[in-house]
Amino acid sequence: MSERPTPPPTEVIASDVARALAEDVGSGDVTAALLPDSADIAYLLCKEAAVVAGRPWFDACHRAVDPDVRIEWRVQDGDHVPAGTVLATLSGRTRALVTAERSSLNFLQTLSGTATVTATYVDAVRGTGCTILDTRKTLPGLRLAQKYAVRCGGGQNHRIGLYDAVMLKENHVRAAGSLVAAIRLARAAQPSLPLIVEVETLDQLDEALAAGCDRILIDDFDAGTRREAVRRAKAAPYLGRIPLEVSGSVDMTTLRGIAEDGVDFVSIGGLTKHVRAIDLSMKLGPAP
Repeated sequence: MSERPTPPPTEVIASDVARALAEDVGSGDVTAALLPDSADIAYLLCKEAAVVAGRPWFDACHRAVDPDVRIEWRVQDGDHVPAGTVLATLSGRTRALVTAERSSLNFLQTLSGTATVTATYVDAVRGTGCTILDTRKTLPGLRLAQKYAVRCGGGQNHRIGLYDAVMLKENHVRAAGSLVAAIRLARAAQPSLPLIVEVETLDQLDEALAAGCDRILIDDFDAGTRREAVRRAKAAPYLGRIPLEVSGSVDMTTLRGIAEDGVDFVSIGGLTKHVRAIDLSMKLGPAP
């Protein structure tokens, strides 16, 4: 990929790794203690086609156990690799390599799984101008890691949490009395934050377009209504300045058609919620 995504801050990765090692190693690795503590080598094998993501977490796991470990990567995060690819080689102490193995693989297989499925969705809308977004439906405690993996797969991030964008839904409209009133309240309360407004009808779409916001989420529109929403958003006087997002009831059978209708974004919870780990292994000895 041309632009490599930036990982989360080092302290975030270190915190993720510390939790993972604490739950796995606990008071000490009694199994690794049975091995001779000698210099050794290992290699990291990817057993299926995948998009790689998670190198910083893999490295941090091994360096937390053995600061002197040497890791030589043959691929970058974001690279597409075929089955059978040796991703990296390692040099360190036998016990440390074995102790860090499971936690490091857990991060790499999970984040590569997220990146790989994201790339599948990105490929499905290629050429339409539509962007694939993630959601907040992430594994607890691993949100920044998974959102980094989405970027490795070619997608983009929706809001990171409840603090960096305002999203108005039906509960806000009900409390405020109308969609326009809800928009005014949100703008007054958080003028510097992006404002995303969910609409359920074309009338609400017209209200959101007229009142102004940063993005409109069209919820459960059928194909005909969705195309009319796109037409209205791109017609004068709005001229597409407020992008449209589709979320919910999206899968690989419907995605391409939704994108071809002209929406700007499709957000998919399954990128980070339905995790299938990539098949990886780390083996002691020289790489084949």
